[in-house]
Amino acid sequence: MAQESTATTVTVTGRSEGPKRTTIETARTEFVIGDASPLEHLLGSLAACLNVIGHLVAKERGIVLRGLDVDVEGDIDPAKYKGGETDARAGFSSIRAHVTVDTDADADAVQDWMATVEERCPVADNLGAGVDVHVDVDRA
Repeated sequence: MAQESTATTVTVTGRSEGPKRTTIETARTEFVIGDASPLEHLLGSLAACLNVIGHLVAKERGIVLRGLDVDVEGDIDPAKYKGGETDARAGFSSIRAHVTVDTDADADAVQDWMATVEERCPVADNLGAGVDVHVDVDRA
């Protein structure tokens, strides 16, 4: 039987530091998007989430991970976000992640582990699902 929902809201605040630099404040920390693009941060978020969930699932299953590397790449046509007239999407048309894991677990255990990690990774879920996104605006 499925557990009752324990949904929570995650909130961040972005403050412009110029046209290509944004300070992001979270409940626990602050970071700057600007040295790397927001698109690179998005792909990096997928890599980080696969790492976190990967370690969580490995611990649950008694799998020892000596190392975990994630390479992520995405295909994008920049015409839309640069203001060009195109039918292309503004976002990625395809994203691929490749995980390399250093473990003594056998191949079947690694494949089962990875399937669970991908299923439980909230960033992968958001990128793969039609998440309802709303943006509104107010004047300061």
